Amino acid sequence: MGSRIGGKDVDIMLSDLMIHVNTFSISIDDGTAVAKTRGIANGFVDGDTSGSGEIEVDTQNFNLIVAAAKKAGSFKKLEPFDIVSNAEVDDETLNIEAFGCKLRISDLISVDSKGGEKLMHKLPFDITSPDFVRINGVPYLDSAETENIR
Repeated sequence: MGSRIGGKDVDIMLSDLMIHVNTFSISIDDGTAVAKTRGIANGFVDGDTSGSGEIEVDTQNFNLIVAAAKKAGSFKKLEPFDIVSNAEVDDETLNIEAFGCKLRISDLISVDSKGGEKLMHKLPFDITSPDFVRINGVPYLDSAETENIR
């Protein structure tokens, strides 16, 4: 039994920035629902699909994002970017891509006066591109769903 992928194996690229994250998550909300006929399950219907996530970074990595925002003119003007997450150990790999991620700031700063821990900053994001998410190169959305969206 070889190594398994763990949190320490994940590298994150925000656009062209290598960011070391304390925590990182992506969630998909897929509104696919059961179709019913007279109250009995009878297939399914597609619904809305959206995605969001959050990164938590220390101040050193937060300042890399601040520099990108400064170049853009403000955090609000920071253009959506792609997030690429790669992990590889022995013969196990995982590649997750999220496209058109628009950052926000939720916890700008959280201080514990006792010290002993680095300052952390939480940045939620929404996935805004019809390219949406790819998992090991496989798109989450079917190409028929996005072919006329641009």
